[in-house]
Amino acid sequence: MTVPSRRGVRAAALVAVLTVAAAGCAKSEDDKQAGAQDTQGQQQVVQTPSGSAPSCTLSKFGAQKFDLKSGTVGFSQSEKEANPFRIAETASIKSEAKKLGIGHLKATNGQSQFNKQISDVQQLIAQGAQALIIAPLNSDGWEPVLQQASAKHIPIITVDRQINATACKDYVTFIGSNFYEQGKRAADQMVKALGGKGNVAILLGASGNNVTTDRTNGFKDELKKAAPGIKITFQQTAEFTREKGQQVTEQLIQSNPDVNGLYAENDEMGLGAVTALKGAGKKAGQIKIVTVDGTRNAVSQIPGGWISAVIESNPRFGPLAFQTLTNFLNGQAIPDKVIITDREYDASNARQSVSSAF
Repeated sequence: MTVPSRRGVRAAALVAVLTVAAAGCAKSEDDKQAGAQDTQGQQQVVQTPSGSAPSCTLSKFGAQKFDLKSGTVGFSQSEKEANPFRIAETASIKSEAKKLGIGHLKATNGQSQFNKQISDVQQLIAQGAQALIIAPLNSDGWEPVLQQASAKHIPIITVDRQINATACKDYVTFIGSNFYEQGKRAADQMVKALGGKGNVAILLGASGNNVTTDRTNGFKDELKKAAPGIKITFQQTAEFTREKGQQVTEQLIQSNPDVNGLYAENDEMGLGAVTALKGAGKKAGQIKIVTVDGTRNAVSQIPGGWISAVIESNPRFGPLAFQTLTNFLNGQAIPDKVIITDREYDASNARQSVSSAF
């Protein structure tokens, strides 16, 4: 059992435990070890306080109550399910819908194309979706969807990423992690790995969403505060993908040979970096790597020294998303953000905790 981070403990009491039955998790398209059956997945735990005081109600939003079992719920996934995070996220939503007896869950996938995701959600609305759960690809550009949903008073819950809109007007709530805090915790792990001195590169996530922005700002702010002796000498986007993580790291090795730390804003980019370092003849631990997500593939690289630490970002949203929607439909007040706590993995716990990663 992994112990939550000290900041998570200080920031919040653990008040809501929701177990995930994310069975049947598929395999990653580019890693034979990815996506093992995720029946022992670690539950999401809600922080307290979690956003502002609960204030959004069914009547305030203007929505109509309906029976989830007979109603229609739309789920919009943003990215190709080659990424273990997205595989686990979709599996969790579908598994919980089945568990609750929701007979009309319509799921779409934007295939990492924002225009397609917008079109997908518009189609879900046209097909009669009475509520929407959206994992946004980008934070901006949702006005066409929000206008159509608002006209029909369709409640929207966003998971994992936020949209830049007004809570309880354009959407009900956001459910996800504190990404700024994840960046700070990644910085603390980098300080530990480097002993407070060194040159660090950042593999940035995709632009246009709050995850990349917050994980970057949290990391940089914490480094300035905790370790002035660590300098960021390189940063470039690798779009949250393993292939680009490898490509950018190969360039990094040539252009910045003095780098001895690498912060990857998701595990897939970090795993691509590991492949690049191995290809360049580097030894495990020669460049300290800290990543964010918590996939089994990344956590399994910690005992051998290729990755120093992984900050979790739990993708198992199904139970919490449907419980939040149920509470909302029953007239309960919902906060604008439902923030979950995340664990972290390092050499002290990775070996015994890898089975609970996704």
